[in-house]
Amino acid sequence: MLLKFAKQQSMIFNYSSVFLHLSISRNLSASTIFALSSGYGKSGVAVIRVSGSQASAAAVRIGGLKLPLVPRHTFLRKLRDPLTNNILDQGIVIWFPGPRSFTGEDSCEFQVHGGPAVITAVLHALGKLHGFRPAEPGEFTKRAFHAGKLDLTEVEGLADLINAETDVQRKQALSQLEGDLSSLYKRWQLALKKAVALTEAYIDFGEDENIEDDVINEVEVAVRACKEEIQNHLSDGRRGEILRNGVKAVIVGKPNVGKSSLLNKICQRPAAIVTAVAGTTRDVVEISINISGYPVVLADTAGLRANSVDVIEEEGISRARACASVADLILLVMDAAEYAAWAEETKCTNFLAFANMYIRDLDLDGLLETCSEREKAFVHVIGSPSQLPLTRKCVTILNKIDVVPEESCTKQILEKHPSIITLSCKTGYGFPELLNKLKENLVELCGIPSSENPCLTQARHRHHLNDCLKYLQCYSEMSSAGGDDILAHHLRKALTSLGRITGHVSTEEILDVIFKDFCIGK
Repeated sequence: MLLKFAKQQSMIFNYSSVFLHLSISRNLSASTIFALSSGYGKSGVAVIRVSGSQASAAAVRIGGLKLPLVPRHTFLRKLRDPLTNNILDQGIVIWFPGPRSFTGEDSCEFQVHGGPAVITAVLHALGKLHGFRPAEPGEFTKRAFHAGKLDLTEVEGLADLINAETDVQRKQALSQLEGDLSSLYKRWQLALKKAVALTEAYIDFGEDENIEDDVINEVEVAVRACKEEIQNHLSDGRRGEILRNGVKAVIVGKPNVGKSSLLNKICQRPAAIVTAVAGTTRDVVEISINISGYPVVLADTAGLRANSVDVIEEEGISRARACASVADLILLVMDAAEYAAWAEETKCTNFLAFANMYIRDLDLDGLLETCSEREKAFVHVIGSPSQLPLTRKCVTILNKIDVVPEESCTKQILEKHPSIITLSCKTGYGFPELLNKLKENLVELCGIPSSENPCLTQARHRHHLNDCLKYLQCYSEMSSAGGDDILAHHLRKALTSLGRITGHVSTEEILDVIFKDFCIGK
């Protein structure tokens, strides 16, 4: 019976088992690889890494170390060509025997002077050694994964750490590299492994009364807990993904309200052309910037207006709308002088009414819905709320406040609408408040990375978690109808989906749980 159970389990994760087998085989037959691990270009020090079964040959024949090699000690040596014995450079040699190395294999590291000629000479010398070849992109990390040093989430964290451009990105990537996200997924895996083991054992041995009758209740409790945690994890507003890829922010508004000036002010350089001529900006101008440690791709767009007769401007307006439709954050810019003139003409100081009119004029009602019809009807009676109830993440900016007289009614906005940023790109007035408001929105969009609540960072994770949740939901819906084989199938599929995030789930892991938690045949 136990053999039958083992055979069943051998079919459960066939894909994962084959993957592991191929991985191990590939590692055993792999060549010894080498590559420059530090950045390209002139530098004080360059690091060249070697990994593989013949790595000791590099340490001895090029690095001049003597056998037996002393691990994890630094040695200053003259590096020599293995064939001509010519001196290539004087550098540091470090020996890392496997499995206590980054890749899990025997590894050697050369720290040499960072000139292009030195680097080329050492790499050329390594290529002369038998069985050595240049590493493929990402091959050192791939070998670390095959050796079990890193799982796929940690590999992705390493890649993100290397590519991190801001401090908050660095923190999120480092947290993932250190296994915070992996630990969460592995905890769910462990719970589902046990659930699969309990269900399979109940199917095969329940009739012999060697398995307690309440094991299925235990499985249902575990499934409910996993479902709830995964649902909460998925309901994060894509914070980790937005932080990893950068917040897409777009500046929109009518022509000549100061959108390009705002872009230049934020990025602190003349990135966009600024003139007094309305409609100067025709295309989308994107700038990658760092705001309070958060990565932002800020886009300046053509001014929006309904009746343009210029074909090029119409195309610019179309691109502006398309850019705004996919933005994570919108900076809606208005002209303070226009509001002051409107207020004087209509004898209405209600900024909400002006803002709704402005958004309708831009034809952004579908993108930036403001107040309801009921609120519009009573806007003159009840007065303005403290902020615009915009349905999309938006920062509302009233620019050119410097051209409005001090006694103007626009000053009331500061009291009635603390969420509206009054600004002058010309004088810099209100700019610190704008940066604070942007930071608040970026924190809401991206969150603050923490090891206690790691966010998923890849669309790949979200896809597999949704699959896992789907199979767990199928289990819950069918649990009352019976059919233990079908229920076990859904649990196995859920576990396989989780395993694809971290890299693999093997048959042996399930059997380990069985033999650990049950004394069948005792």
